[in-house]
Amino acid sequence: MAFGPSELLALYAKGQFPMAEDQTSDSVAIIDPDMRGILPLDQLHLPRRLARTISSDRFHVTTNNNFAAVIAMCAERAADRQQTWINSGIDYLCQQLHQLGHAHSVECYLDNELVGGLYGVTLGGAFFGESMFTRSRDASKVALFHLCARLIKQGFSLLDTQFITEHLEQFGAIEISRDSYLQLLQTAKQQTPIFFDDNKIMNGQQVLQILKVK
Repeated sequence: MAFGPSELLALYAKGQFPMAEDQTSDSVAIIDPDMRGILPLDQLHLPRRLARTISSDRFHVTTNNNFAAVIAMCAERAADRQQTWINSGIDYLCQQLHQLGHAHSVECYLDNELVGGLYGVTLGGAFFGESMFTRSRDASKVALFHLCARLIKQGFSLLDTQFITEHLEQFGAIEISRDSYLQLLQTAKQQTPIFFDDNKIMNGQQVLQILKVK
C-alpha cells in the first residue's frame, strides 16, 4: 500500500475501506459498496444460550490486550475460511492505527489461551469492524457482544460490519444503502467518544446489564 495511517483513516471517513484479494497479495483494493452492513446498537438480538455463556464468564475477555495476535489470527486460514483478505500491508497499517489509538481489539481467552477475538478501526463515534476469528465455540460471538457493550457504554452510534452474513444477521445486522450509511457516518464523525478507558475488563453480568438483557 502506498499510503500511511492518515490516508487510511481518510478512506474510512469517506465510507470506504481496503481489502486485499488474499493474504499473499501485494496490492489492495479500495472498496465502496452500494449496500453496507451495519449492526444497529439499539436493535441487537442476543440469543438466550449465548447470553448464558456471556453470563458464565467462561471466557476471560480483554480489550487491547494483544492487538498484534488478534490481527494475525484473523489473517490465518481456517477450516471454514480458506482465504483471508488481510495482507501484510493492511496488517502493518492497522498496527500503526492501533499505536495512534484508532484501532482496537477484543480478546477471548480460555485457560490462558487466545481462542477468539476481533479488531476494528474507530473514527469519531463509528467503529468499523474489520475481522474476527474463533478457535473455540462462541468465542468470537462473546467478543462481539463485549464490543457492543463497550460501544454503547462509551457513546458510539455506528457499528459498521462492511457486509452482512447469516452469522451477523442472527444478531440483528441489516443492510442499508450507501447514501443512508453515509448519513449515519456523517453523524458519527461529529461525536467524540473514547473507546478505551480505565474499565479495561468487563465481566459478563456488566455486559448483559449494559445490553439490558435480563
